[in-house]
Amino acid sequence: MNVDVIVREVGLRDGLQMESTFFPTGQKLAWIAAEAAAGVSEIEVTSYVPPKLIPQFIDAEEVTRRSMEIAGLTVAALIPNSKGAERGLALGVHKLNFVMSVSRTHNLKNVRREREESMADFRRIVELRNAMPESRRPVVVGGLSTALGCSFEGRIPVDDVRRYAAQYVEAGADEISVADTVGYGDPALVRKVFTAVLAEVGRIPVAAHFHDTRATGLANVAAALDCGVRRFDASLAGLGGCPFAPGATGNIVMDDLCFMLDSMGLKTGVDLARLLAVRDIVRGSLPDAPLHGALARAGLPKNYIPASQAERRVA
Repeated sequence: MNVDVIVREVGLRDGLQMESTFFPTGQKLAWIAAEAAAGVSEIEVTSYVPPKLIPQFIDAEEVTRRSMEIAGLTVAALIPNSKGAERGLALGVHKLNFVMSVSRTHNLKNVRREREESMADFRRIVELRNAMPESRRPVVVGGLSTALGCSFEGRIPVDDVRRYAAQYVEAGADEISVADTVGYGDPALVRKVFTAVLAEVGRIPVAAHFHDTRATGLANVAAALDCGVRRFDASLAGLGGCPFAPGATGNIVMDDLCFMLDSMGLKTGVDLARLLAVRDIVRGSLPDAPLHGALARAGLPKNYIPASQAERRVA
């Protein structure tokens, strides 16, 4: 892809998991198709958790299968354990996003296991993946939740984040995702954490997942960019949060993230006008949910020239 930064939509999972109103399957698929058409190349479409825990994902299999019919789209799903991985492997999903919290307390509340048990399960998942024919093997991502702070434990030692990132690499992770699950991060802390992780994992890609709980989300993106990160999660209209972390609110707004990157001259491959139009699908199914976004409120600046038209910008 001719892009400088990869943006990944997580609203279908991280956003909808907080909504008690069921988002109709057909509208989920319309959201996915419209955002892919707008140029978002990777979407976390669902989570393979038991429906009794989060009924919003009772249609996980259908959403996965139909999403994978969209040409050029990388279809990802969250997995909390090896059972979730088995579902994803059977469906042929492109990417499995495993989640483990650096905070011991949050990991116990979120996936009901010690961190060491989660890491052992991740090794089993890699073994399951590696036993498949090479052409059918999905990318396996090691996620580090609460890496910049925890609602229960407060500040998380940077060395703990570095250490678990190293364990993921040793276990066979294809990518590492570092998440500020509850929005505790600030640019200085982001630089410390990502500098440590990037130095530890070598050539393994590292992604960032920020929440805007305290309005530092985009500033944290800029800090991570300075460190060399080029993969970012976001949620259309800033939907989301964590049901097992008190005080956690929405993800950074996908529309605002894409605008900020584009205005900096960094190509994302996303058509901003088409992306903003996708919000109408979300509003139609969640009429009472607050939809955030400065770009949606203010619009593009007059005579705005996108990064994809760099020659016109110079002129």
